Amino acid sequence: MKITLIGVGLIGGSMALKLKAKGLVSQVFGVDRNEEHLAEAKKLGIIDEALPLEKAVKSSDLIIIAIPVDSTAEILAQILDLVTDKQTVMDVGSTKAGIVQSVKTHPNRSRFVAFHPMWGTENSGPESALADSFSGRAAVICDAEDSAKDALNMVITIAENLDMHLMYMKAQDHDVHTAYISHISHITSYALANTVLEKEREEDKIFQLASSGFSSTVRLAKSHPEMWVPIFKQNKENILDVLNEHISQLRKFKSALEKDNDVLLEELIRNANRIRGILK
Repeated sequence: MKITLIGVGLIGGSMALKLKAKGLVSQVFGVDRNEEHLAEAKKLGIIDEALPLEKAVKSSDLIIIAIPVDSTAEILAQILDLVTDKQTVMDVGSTKAGIVQSVKTHPNRSRFVAFHPMWGTENSGPESALADSFSGRAAVICDAEDSAKDALNMVITIAENLDMHLMYMKAQDHDVHTAYISHISHITSYALANTVLEKEREEDKIFQLASSGFSSTVRLAKSHPEMWVPIFKQNKENILDVLNEHISQLRKFKSALEKDNDVLLEELIRNANRIRGILK
């Protein structure tokens, strides 16, 4: 199988490495605005050749779009204009409703499969790609009924070769769930990092005193705005909903401390401890 990778960074690069290792893919064409990324991806064996978009698409069985979600929505229709009924297009974005809506009436809509591999790190670029990143993780296919059966089967095969377990849901439901389990985590991490940077002017002390708990909590704050600003914008309403609940929870902790209400403080912590039974 020949694939085109549009965006040769962390997610796309990791997929290409894994699919090559499994022997599913014989050739990978790379498309990226960043020439340095293309050169690095070729050096690392992620891609075999960098090509212009149209030539790459027409040379492939499968096109994987692994770029920020706003750019995905912009380029998807252009790619669907180029493909035949023998080709498959998939994306890997963290939001889905806006992307599927952008091609809802496109005549080649059925060649597209909305896909989200539930994995990522705060790192970016082809040098961050890891072949076994997706093993054991969830892979979500959205609005499967709108995709052609052969296109859907192609993406299922990709997920299986990435060693992921599949889930199916509507794009709108996906965006609600990711707001709660992913997007709010990033906002919280950014906010905490900004809080500490604002209060602790002597930055060397942050690093001297930082424990593993602090480091793990603010790890996501290292994630790049080029990726996350579009996600926050596309999933704005769902994120605002969960953000309001998060602010409410913070106010409860603030109130308990202000009023020396140890009972409420313990209650809030014990209630949070219930997450142990869910996340093991």
